[in-house]
Amino acid sequence: MIESCDPHVRYTQDGSVFVLQMHRPEKKNALTQTMYRALAEGVRYADANETVNVILIRGTNDCFTSGNDVNDFVAATDRGTERPSVQYMKAISHARKPLVAAVNGLAVGIGTTMLLHCDLVYAAEDSWLHLPFTRLGLCPEAGSSYLTPALMGHQRAAELLLLGERFTAAKAREYGMINEVLPTGNVLAHAMQKARDLAALPSEAVQTSKHLLKRAQQGVIDETISLELVNFARLLHSPDAQAIMQAFLNRKRG
Repeated sequence: MIESCDPHVRYTQDGSVFVLQMHRPEKKNALTQTMYRALAEGVRYADANETVNVILIRGTNDCFTSGNDVNDFVAATDRGTERPSVQYMKAISHARKPLVAAVNGLAVGIGTTMLLHCDLVYAAEDSWLHLPFTRLGLCPEAGSSYLTPALMGHQRAAELLLLGERFTAAKAREYGMINEVLPTGNVLAHAMQKARDLAALPSEAVQTSKHLLKRAQQGVIDETISLELVNFARLLHSPDAQAIMQAFLNRKRG
């Protein structure tokens, strides 16, 4: 098995289930560009490995991820190459093998939008999801501006993406983002069992079925991600976003 390029992203394999764990508990699993690179590489490795049938994504026992590490995000430079965060978006949106997510605690920003690309999602009853883009002076990413209304309808998607308020796992289940809400402490075991059940089925049949389920929307998702990135970059340099980010950094330094 390959080595992770970041110590805060762990790779393990349980039978034919490949587990990607975000493990940076001291920062609520806030994601750096190196962590994104490790996540993207892990998805691509698992997708190409014949011994893997299912990919499970998890955080720690009390947090999925608090989203981007703002200091790292501000310091990152593109150097003419595609950001690892974008590589990860593309890896999960194109994964042939089923993606299962186990959500505990916070799932902020990409922590929620990545769930839209997963095939099965299980969350703790005390977990909170958040799509705070407009509150940061930004716009949705990871294809969420298409996937969210496609999943739940315009009004519900507008509630989550325009107001940008955090919402419960129970609401996420009601809106179709989550399969089941479970007692805290049971999520990982339940998600792992579902992943094992899925991995035990004929892999070609499962992957073909997933392809057929996603076939009609794949091109639209790719186009949406590209359009979101253009607008995200534009808004990132707007006075509103810059002021919000600077205020956040000043609070952290203080």
